[in-house]
This record gives sequence, structure tokens and C-alpha cells, in this order.
Amino acid sequence: MLESALYECPYCGEEVETSVDLSGGDQTYIEDCQVCCKPIKFVLQVDGQDWFLEVFSENE
Repeated sequence: MLESALYECPYCGEEVETSVDLSGGDQTYIEDCQVCCKPIKFVLQVDGQDWFLEVFSENE
């Protein structure tokens, strides 16, 4: 199940929209910022219908 999520890039501070796949459960992955192209670490936590997305610079 895909959900839309907004996050603030830890590098450039821009608010960006992304899609998260809740069907895979808890996940940690890296994607480049759509604005500044720097690598962002995404931590997705899924608990049934509830979910939470955190973003960090790659070296955190």
C-alpha cells in the first residue's frame, strides 16, 4: 500500500513529497533529495494502519 509523505530535507531544508510503501513493514533505506540530490536516510516505522517516517543526513 503506497502512501504519500512530506519531509524536510536535512541538507537543503526544502519540503519534498515522496511515496512510502507500507506493505513492506519497517524499513530503512537511502534516496537522493529531489531538490539538492544529496543522499537521505529514511526510517519508516509501520504499526498496522499507523506509520511514521523520519529522515536523516546519510552520516547520522
